[in-house]
Amino acid sequence: MSSPVTQTKTDVRFMPIYLDSLRVDSVLDFELYIKINRNLVLYRSVDLPFTERTRQKLLENRVDRLYITSDCTEKYQHYIEQNLGKILEDPSIRETKKAGILYETSTGLIKDVLSNPTYGDNIRRSKDLVANTVGYILKGREAFHNLLKITSFDYYTYTHSVNVCTFAIALAQQMGYHDPQFLHELGVGALLHDIGKSKISERILNKRSALNATEFEIMKKHPKWGVEILSETDEISSASYYPVLQHHERGDGNGYPNNISLDEMHIYSKIVSIVDSFDAMTTERVYQHAMETYPAIKVMFSVSEAYDENCLRAFVELMGPKGLQLA
Repeated sequence: MSSPVTQTKTDVRFMPIYLDSLRVDSVLDFELYIKINRNLVLYRSVDLPFTERTRQKLLENRVDRLYITSDCTEKYQHYIEQNLGKILEDPSIRETKKAGILYETSTGLIKDVLSNPTYGDNIRRSKDLVANTVGYILKGREAFHNLLKITSFDYYTYTHSVNVCTFAIALAQQMGYHDPQFLHELGVGALLHDIGKSKISERILNKRSALNATEFEIMKKHPKWGVEILSETDEISSASYYPVLQHHERGDGNGYPNNISLDEMHIYSKIVSIVDSFDAMTTERVYQHAMETYPAIKVMFSVSEAYDENCLRAFVELMGPKGLQLA
């Protein structure tokens, strides 16, 4: 390996990145660090081409993770988004690595969206990311399960949004929907379904106990706020608004914000309502322990009138040993 510059930064935070996320012959606008004897040292400066020889030297030394400084996170995020399609199609990258890169890129993007939800470019980036996610999950069961394995089991709005998008696209395919426009509209709505929570205070979102009546009334406004936010950007298909507005509607009359029936719900909303509930039950929260997969599904069947029966049964099949056999 070429000798790294003996420079270490002790006053900044670092973020690990995959070596496989760096494309050969691309010029990076962020510095790369490697770990040597538990210290992070500068390995490659800004604006130097990342060559095949560089990559091979790192592989020879069994380096598959590098580091960037936290102030370069935004630059790295945009770099990955621009190269994500090539990464997911690269046969030299293991499928598990591809899933990790896709998931990390997705959560990074949703953090940007929630911090600046009315910025049109963030919504356009979301649409591009969904296109890559659809293409990846279309590969079949192995791709879906690779994503499932690295899904976060701690509940945060940004990880929850990515989980719901992944499950929604997979469930739609399990149900026989393979039209790219259908999957893309559904995926965008699923990824952005909780964007209205950007208007709710962190105190309520991260409360360490159940919400009181007043707080719950505020929380119940997030579907409509989500539609209002996305309407300001005017960047997504009209059909993608349905799961944003209707993902908390329930056929048993206990839904919100409009208490509509299952017959009045769009198919995208029926799909997202199931995967949204499932992910909320199976991820760890400060006031609620995560449930295992099948106990959570059993709970959903106990109130089956709340969910579309065909969608719910397809979800059981998806999570079973023969789910998503697309090949």
